[in-house]
Amino acid sequence: MFIVHSVNEKSPKLSESSQDAATMVALLAAVGDSDQHTQRSLAGRLDVALGLANALLKRCVSKGLIKIQNAPARRYAYYLTPKGFAEKSRLVAEYLESSLNFFRRARGQYEELFVALAARGITKIAIAGSGELAEIAMLSASATGITVQAVIAPGRNIPDFHGHAVVADLAAALAHGAEAVVIADSSAPQAVYDRICAALPADCVVAPRLLHVTSAHVASKEIAA
Repeated sequence: MFIVHSVNEKSPKLSESSQDAATMVALLAAVGDSDQHTQRSLAGRLDVALGLANALLKRCVSKGLIKIQNAPARRYAYYLTPKGFAEKSRLVAEYLESSLNFFRRARGQYEELFVALAARGITKIAIAGSGELAEIAMLSASATGITVQAVIAPGRNIPDFHGHAVVADLAAALAHGAEAVVIADSSAPQAVYDRICAALPADCVVAPRLLHVTSAHVASKEIAA
């Protein structure tokens, strides 16, 4: 069985087109696993609204990827066509390639950040975020001699994240010995960056280019202009 993450996960891993591909892979995989699905159960499996599940099914039927047959009790059975199986394989390859490309790019950018911090004598950091991007940042930190002192994740009711203490705010992260904060929140990176910069010098708050965060230095110059 091919498993993809919920399409509602907040992650910059995929472009809009790749995100659509991931959703379609999830749908085709679900139909391929079993014909005992209703539109409601498919919506639940994809974690999307019922109307969207219906629209996706109609799109797949119109493309000849899925066939619908009448079933007892006024229900319908959904089957993948040979074309649907082929399309699923193509989309799986596309999804994986996109994921791998993102992983390499994100890890490279975090390693650049950590090397720059280490050059300034900063070796203890906190990571703001607790999703897939934070995991990549942790891998990059371990490869560059940077120590993750804490993970800032407001609202997360867990004691640790991959062995690192989870704290609710910047003050707690600093109490754990963090000297700088690295942004790894993909849902609202600019807001997280701005909030931390309000309490910490901007040169101690960094973010990878892929998050497209406007630094406090650039913002102050724009305001002055």
